[in-house]
Amino acid sequence: MRARTGLILAVLALGLGACEPPAGQGEGEPSRAPAKAAFSHTLSGDVSGYFIPLWPITVGEWRLHHLFMGQPADFTTWEGGGRSGPFAPVMIEFENTAGTPVQSELGESLPRSRVLPSSYEVTDGRVRFNGRSADLGEVSFDGRLDQDALATARRNLGDEGRVVSGTLKVGDRTFDGVQMKWWAGD
Repeated sequence: MRARTGLILAVLALGLGACEPPAGQGEGEPSRAPAKAAFSHTLSGDVSGYFIPLWPITVGEWRLHHLFMGQPADFTTWEGGGRSGPFAPVMIEFENTAGTPVQSELGESLPRSRVLPSSYEVTDGRVRFNGRSADLGEVSFDGRLDQDALATARRNLGDEGRVVSGTLKVGDRTFDGVQMKWWAGD
Protein backbone atom coordinates (compact mmCIF):
# COMPACT_ATOMS: atom_id res chain seq x y z
CA MET A 1 0.00 0.00 0.00
CA ARG A 2 2.88 2.38 0.83
CA ALA A 3 4.41 1.86 -2.61
CA ARG A 4 1.06 2.65 -4.21
CA THR A 5 0.62 5.81 -2.10
CA GLY A 6 4.17 6.89 -2.97
CA LEU A 7 3.47 6.36 -6.66
CA ILE A 8 0.27 8.40 -6.46
CA LEU A 9 2.08 11.23 -4.68
CA ALA A 10 4.87 11.20 -7.29
CA VAL A 11 2.35 11.39 -10.13
CA LEU A 12 0.52 14.28 -8.41
CA ALA A 13 3.81 16.13 -7.88
CA LEU A 14 4.69 15.75 -11.56
CA GLY A 15 1.23 16.97 -12.55
CA LEU A 16 1.51 20.04 -10.34
CA GLY A 17 5.00 20.73 -11.67
CA ALA A 18 3.57 20.85 -15.18
CA CYS A 19 1.26 23.67 -14.04
CA GLU A 20 4.13 25.91 -12.94
CA PRO A 21 4.61 29.09 -14.99
CA PRO A 22 7.70 29.16 -17.23
CA ALA A 23 10.93 30.32 -15.64
CA GLY A 24 11.08 34.08 -15.33
CA GLN A 25 7.31 34.42 -15.45
CA GLY A 26 5.69 34.69 -12.06
CA GLU A 27 2.14 33.79 -11.18
CA GLY A 28 -0.35 36.37 -12.44
CA GLU A 29 2.10 37.87 -14.96
CA PRO A 30 0.84 38.04 -18.56
CA SER A 31 2.56 35.77 -21.04
CA ARG A 32 5.02 37.52 -23.32
CA ALA A 33 4.33 37.54 -27.04
CA PRO A 34 7.23 36.36 -29.18
CA ALA A 35 9.37 39.19 -30.53
CA LYS A 36 8.69 40.20 -34.12
CA ALA A 37 11.33 38.98 -36.53
CA ALA A 38 13.80 41.65 -37.63
CA PHE A 39 13.71 40.31 -41.20
CA SER A 40 10.50 39.20 -42.86
CA HIS A 41 8.91 38.96 -46.27
CA THR A 42 5.51 37.87 -47.50
CA LEU A 43 5.54 37.97 -51.29
CA SER A 44 3.35 36.22 -53.82
CA GLY A 45 5.87 36.78 -56.64
CA ASP A 46 9.26 38.09 -57.68
CA VAL A 47 9.91 41.79 -57.00
CA SER A 48 13.64 41.65 -57.72
CA GLY A 49 15.43 44.51 -59.37
CA TYR A 50 16.84 47.97 -58.85
CA PHE A 51 14.54 50.80 -57.87
CA ILE A 52 16.08 54.06 -59.05
CA PRO A 53 14.91 57.51 -57.91
CA LEU A 54 13.05 59.56 -60.51
CA TRP A 55 14.97 62.67 -59.41
CA PRO A 56 18.21 63.23 -57.46
CA ILE A 57 18.04 62.86 -53.69
CA THR A 58 21.21 64.13 -52.03
CA VAL A 59 22.56 64.32 -48.51
CA GLY A 60 25.72 66.39 -48.55
CA GLU A 61 28.00 64.82 -51.17
CA TRP A 62 26.01 61.56 -51.19
CA ARG A 63 23.25 60.84 -53.73
CA LEU A 64 20.75 58.00 -53.49
CA HIS A 65 21.63 55.59 -56.29
CA HIS A 66 19.09 52.81 -55.79
CA LEU A 67 17.08 50.51 -53.58
CA PHE A 68 17.75 46.87 -54.44
CA MET A 69 15.46 43.90 -53.81
CA GLY A 70 16.51 40.33 -54.49
CA GLN A 71 14.71 37.21 -55.61
CA PRO A 72 12.47 35.14 -53.29
CA ALA A 73 15.29 32.66 -52.56
CA ASP A 74 17.52 35.56 -51.42
CA PHE A 75 14.92 36.55 -48.79
CA THR A 76 14.50 32.97 -47.60
CA THR A 77 18.26 32.41 -47.30
CA TRP A 78 18.85 35.67 -45.40
CA GLU A 79 15.95 35.09 -43.01
CA GLY A 80 17.25 31.57 -42.39
CA GLY A 81 20.59 32.99 -41.24
CA GLY A 82 22.52 32.55 -44.50
CA ARG A 83 24.61 35.65 -45.01
CA SER A 84 27.40 36.14 -47.52
CA GLY A 85 29.60 39.19 -47.90
CA PRO A 86 28.15 42.63 -48.48
CA PHE A 87 24.83 41.34 -49.86
CA ALA A 88 21.27 41.31 -48.52
CA PRO A 89 17.89 40.79 -50.18
CA VAL A 90 17.09 44.47 -49.53
CA MET A 91 19.84 47.11 -49.71
CA ILE A 92 20.17 50.81 -50.36
CA GLU A 93 23.17 52.32 -52.15
CA PHE A 94 24.40 55.89 -52.25
CA GLU A 95 27.15 57.28 -54.45
CA ASN A 96 29.67 59.93 -53.47
CA THR A 97 29.28 62.74 -56.00
CA ALA A 98 32.53 64.36 -54.82
CA GLY A 99 34.51 61.13 -55.02
CA THR A 100 37.08 60.13 -57.60
CA PRO A 101 35.57 57.73 -60.16
CA VAL A 102 36.67 54.12 -59.81
CA GLN A 103 37.00 51.50 -62.54
CA SER A 104 34.69 48.49 -62.39
CA GLU A 105 33.69 45.71 -64.77
CA LEU A 106 30.92 48.00 -66.06
CA GLY A 107 33.18 51.02 -66.58
CA GLU A 108 33.78 54.02 -64.37
CA SER A 109 31.50 54.79 -61.47
CA LEU A 110 31.54 56.97 -58.40
CA PRO A 111 32.47 55.44 -55.03
CA ARG A 112 29.44 53.91 -53.30
CA SER A 113 28.22 53.23 -49.82
CA ARG A 114 26.02 50.14 -49.50
CA VAL A 115 23.60 50.07 -46.58
CA LEU A 116 22.71 46.59 -45.38
CA PRO A 117 19.57 46.08 -43.30
CA SER A 118 19.35 45.86 -39.54
CA SER A 119 15.67 45.07 -40.19
CA TYR A 120 13.26 44.85 -43.08
CA GLU A 121 9.69 43.90 -43.87
CA VAL A 122 8.71 43.38 -47.49
CA THR A 123 5.20 42.46 -48.66
CA ASP A 124 3.40 42.67 -51.99
CA GLY A 125 2.48 46.27 -51.22
CA ARG A 126 5.07 47.57 -48.76
CA VAL A 127 8.83 47.93 -48.30
CA ARG A 128 10.18 48.85 -44.87
CA PHE A 129 13.95 49.03 -44.36
CA ASN A 130 16.26 50.12 -41.55
CA GLY A 131 20.04 50.10 -41.67
CA ARG A 132 23.17 51.99 -40.73
CA SER A 133 25.90 53.39 -42.93
CA ALA A 134 29.36 54.34 -41.70
CA ASP A 135 29.20 57.26 -44.16
CA LEU A 136 25.61 58.43 -43.66
CA GLY A 137 24.42 57.17 -40.25
CA GLU A 138 20.94 55.73 -39.78
CA VAL A 139 19.04 55.08 -43.02
CA SER A 140 15.40 54.02 -43.29
CA PHE A 141 12.83 53.74 -46.04
CA ASP A 142 9.10 53.16 -45.70
CA GLY A 143 7.44 52.81 -49.07
CA ARG A 144 4.55 51.52 -51.08
CA LEU A 145 5.23 48.98 -53.84
CA ASP A 146 2.79 49.25 -56.78
CA GLN A 147 2.46 45.72 -58.20
CA ASP A 148 0.59 46.88 -61.33
CA ALA A 149 3.31 49.42 -62.15
CA LEU A 150 5.98 46.77 -61.47
CA ALA A 151 4.28 44.34 -63.87
CA THR A 152 4.14 47.04 -66.57
CA ALA A 153 7.81 47.94 -66.05
CA ARG A 154 8.81 44.26 -66.27
CA ARG A 155 6.84 43.79 -69.50
CA ASN A 156 8.54 46.86 -70.97
CA LEU A 157 11.99 45.84 -69.65
CA GLY A 158 12.07 49.02 -67.63
CA ASP A 159 9.79 51.97 -67.56
CA GLU A 160 10.00 55.58 -66.53
CA GLY A 161 6.92 55.30 -64.32
CA ARG A 162 6.77 55.20 -60.54
CA VAL A 163 6.87 51.69 -59.05
CA VAL A 164 7.84 52.51 -55.46
CA SER A 165 7.00 55.65 -53.49
CA GLY A 166 7.67 56.52 -49.88
CA THR A 167 9.72 58.29 -47.24
CA LEU A 168 13.50 58.07 -46.97
CA LYS A 169 15.30 59.11 -43.78
CA VAL A 170 19.05 59.60 -43.76
CA GLY A 171 20.49 60.73 -40.45
CA ASP A 172 18.35 63.69 -39.40
CA ARG A 173 17.07 64.41 -42.94
CA THR A 174 13.65 63.23 -44.14
CA PHE A 175 12.64 63.03 -47.79
CA ASP A 176 8.89 62.61 -48.30
CA GLY A 177 7.39 61.66 -51.65
CA VAL A 178 10.41 59.74 -52.94
CA GLN A 179 9.50 57.98 -56.20
CA MET A 180 11.44 55.23 -57.91
CA LYS A 181 11.28 53.43 -61.25
CA TRP A 182 12.22 49.78 -61.80
CA TRP A 183 15.27 48.50 -63.66
CA ALA A 184 16.22 44.82 -64.07
CA GLY A 185 19.95 45.48 -63.90
CA ASP A 186 22.68 44.11 -66.11
